[in-house]
Amino acid sequence: MVTEAGPGAGPRPDLADALERGEIVFFPISPVELPPDKDLERLRRDLPRQLRAKNVSYHPESGRLRGVKGAGGLRDAVLDTLTAHDAGVRAFLRACMPTLTEGWTVGTTSFRPMQERGRGLSAHASNELIHFDAGAYGATDGDRILRFFVNVNPEEDRVWCTKGTFPEVFARYGAEAGLAGGGSLERGPLDRLRGRLLRGIAKAGLGEAVLADSSPYDRIMRCFHNYMKDTPSFQERDETWREIRFPPFSAWMVLTDMVSHASVSGQHALVDTFILRLAGCRRPELAPINILRGSVGT
Repeated sequence: MVTEAGPGAGPRPDLADALERGEIVFFPISPVELPPDKDLERLRRDLPRQLRAKNVSYHPESGRLRGVKGAGGLRDAVLDTLTAHDAGVRAFLRACMPTLTEGWTVGTTSFRPMQERGRGLSAHASNELIHFDAGAYGATDGDRILRFFVNVNPEEDRVWCTKGTFPEVFARYGAEAGLAGGGSLERGPLDRLRGRLLRGIAKAGLGEAVLADSSPYDRIMRCFHNYMKDTPSFQERDETWREIRFPPFSAWMVLTDMVSHASVSGQHALVDTFILRLAGCRRPELAPINILRGSVGT
């Protein structure tokens, strides 16, 4: 489930293959240069006083920072920190996985400032409940969701748990969740029209309009996401449950549509989101959309 990555530079097709197999690629020390200590301390100490959302996110499609109240020095400094980190993560991923990142959509760079344990969020919003990501950046139509994490807490591990990969979890729970034998995964006329309208609005200057798009595949994945979080028996520890700990200043990357996961504790993490084209995958048969196609015959 966890593959430790060495410090080698240049293309690393082994890392791309590990991601597609449903492994978490772990770097004991972040391969991306982190923000200076003073900037990290600003994120950890000062930013929580101006939060207006559970995460603070830089949106590259609009150049805006979301989740921070007010304007001025702190907001500008946080924006500079997140945009610089975004550039570093992009450069690293392009260098080590040039094929898998070709044609990708670059999503948000976020800082997660709050302690995950005991936040008391609603089930669908909680990171403490095991789930697959769905609709992480608008419609994916079956493309893959890659997230790159860095634990920037200097003292505390970030702790995850998992109950396996999408093929494994779907085989056990897909029918109970009402997904096996479901409807078409392809866009119909209304979905195609909505997609064109939202892309037109984005090109006109409101870049974040694309985040409102959806597709039949993404809606099915959202249903599975909600089933997992809404079902106490699914969340119980069993023989498939596993805990994973990420020490301070380590990094990891994972296809979060492929690996079930929950952040059960930890505070202060940088998270970058990307949508990778299914056409660039070497093991497309393992992708959730093709697992679902096999079950519905589409």
